Amino acid sequence: MPVYDEGVFQRGFGTFPLRGKVLAQAVRDAIEVGYRAFDTAQWYGNEAELAAALDATGIPRSDVLITTKVHPENMEAARFLPSVEQSLRDIRADAIDVLLLHWPPNDGPIEPSLDLLQQAHLRGYARHVGVSNYTTAMMRKALAHLDVPLAVNQVEFHPLLDQSKLLAASAETGIPLSSYCSLARGEVFRHPVLGEIGTKHGKSAAQIALRWILQQGVTLNTMSTRKANLRANFDIVDFRLSPAEMAQIGSLTSNNYRISNIDVVPYAPTWD
Repeated sequence: MPVYDEGVFQRGFGTFPLRGKVLAQAVRDAIEVGYRAFDTAQWYGNEAELAAALDATGIPRSDVLITTKVHPENMEAARFLPSVEQSLRDIRADAIDVLLLHWPPNDGPIEPSLDLLQQAHLRGYARHVGVSNYTTAMMRKALAHLDVPLAVNQVEFHPLLDQSKLLAASAETGIPLSSYCSLARGEVFRHPVLGEIGTKHGKSAAQIALRWILQQGVTLNTMSTRKANLRANFDIVDFRLSPAEMAQIGSLTSNNYRISNIDVVPYAPTWD
């Protein structure tokens, strides 16, 4: 079975920036809605809280897919594997389902951190490994360098950002894409076309934006603390956008509205 198969694992629940009781309630609601894929990171500081929240629901761990990411500051040899071992303790797992490199090394050589990622996999610390925020050139280099396949490249992906080059590189390399900031942190709601298309399908603007992503073969990570929104973000597989509607939404990518710029995240590479 692929890591993200045709089903619930394609629609993940992102946990940033949730902590404490808010996280616990959101996880409980997400499980009730049907989510079975959960995304966290060392950087978020909530790996242990996510594990506790999941265990409190009574859901078997075998039914859940947990993705976590190595903090950029832990990508040197002396810190990498110990940080993953700490993540294993925090997540309360024998192996992490999907372990990602959170950011590339500022346009520097990517091979050292990829080697460490592969070591984690070979030691049995991670069932699957992947990357996040990799450019097209990095995806090609990673494919050529590694012996283990990459399960995913998690990137900013929404209707207001042109990621056609990354989609092409995904098809070329066989490295699937997964989205974060899937609704551009609410910026998509400034564009009436999504609501207009939603009216035709009996869906919200948010559901139309998410369906547009999913329909391109990109898996989703979304976050909300409102159960109604959690359910709406999950209920996007009972309709299909037409080619004309996909193109109409795709025209919004000319905005090139990017959230993860170098002025926001110091680790951001030079994007495609």
